[in-house]
Amino acid sequence: MAILNRTFTHVVVEQPGEPSAMTMTKSTLAMPTEGQVTIKVHAAGVNGPDIKQRVGAYPPPADASPIIGLEVAGEIVAVADDVTQWKVGDKVCALVPGGGYAELVNTYAAHCLPIPTGYSFVQAAALPETFFTVWGNLFIRGGLNAGETVLIHGGSGGIGTTAIQMASRLGATVFATSGSAEKCQYCLDQGASVAINYNEQHFVEPILEATNGLGVNVIMDIAGGDFINENLKAIATDGRMVSVAMQRGPQANVDIFRIMAKRVIWTGSTLRPQSVANKALIAQGLAEFVWPLLNSGKMSIPIDSVFPFSQVVQAHELMESGTHKGKIVLDLQADPR
Repeated sequence: MAILNRTFTHVVVEQPGEPSAMTMTKSTLAMPTEGQVTIKVHAAGVNGPDIKQRVGAYPPPADASPIIGLEVAGEIVAVADDVTQWKVGDKVCALVPGGGYAELVNTYAAHCLPIPTGYSFVQAAALPETFFTVWGNLFIRGGLNAGETVLIHGGSGGIGTTAIQMASRLGATVFATSGSAEKCQYCLDQGASVAINYNEQHFVEPILEATNGLGVNVIMDIAGGDFINENLKAIATDGRMVSVAMQRGPQANVDIFRIMAKRVIWTGSTLRPQSVANKALIAQGLAEFVWPLLNSGKMSIPIDSVFPFSQVVQAHELMESGTHKGKIVLDLQADPR
């Protein structure tokens, strides 16, 4: 285990609220415990759950860091005595249980993945949260297979971008929805076969038309609310619907008979509360099936904006505006240390 100065700068939210509630402070990081490593953070991704935590709607688990941030890229600077798969000096990107908006963070060795070939720290920091979310939901829970059809709502966001690319590269036919003509073109550029502007067109009819009336095998839903019953019209018999967010509301008046008649499996999950072992299984799947696509250049996640760490407030303002396409990343190397 390497010895290093464990004092680090990180974001703190004294009172939940607007982006301006985030300020900087210094703390001392504990040494990594069993199965953990310490990463010197060079870049950190910005995600929807970060916003929810900042406003007080998504409190961290009791055993997690209260610091915002769920994905990082950087260099391992310490390892617990039982960690054998990584060593000090290794460059990784990682899912973290909190604490990502910081110069140092502890996370589990099994939740780290190597920096893909040719990737910068900024590019690699845009991967873990959405990749773990998409693989765990679309492929593990949703069981998406090559040759099947899938509808991805919110295709121009971070999760949507990752889902479109991952599903299309692994052999599925992808349909997507988004909120403008420009964003729909972006979805097509990522690999969607059809992109529907839900502000101008109802999505059910074009999905049924494109699938010869059968509907799609899998739906990855970030909308919730009034989209749920519409999803049930667009899904195929024996289809699987996976809920990963509730941007149109957490409540829905559901047509249960349609679920029964079509034998629909409706599932979903949140990533952060899952066990260390479950997240490790997701990481194994990514390493086996998805990382080769990144290393070969067949997948490449667009980054909308990169902000210096000192501009975390502006990064959150952009995230909340909904105008971005692709990922938002904090670059901790852009500020003088």
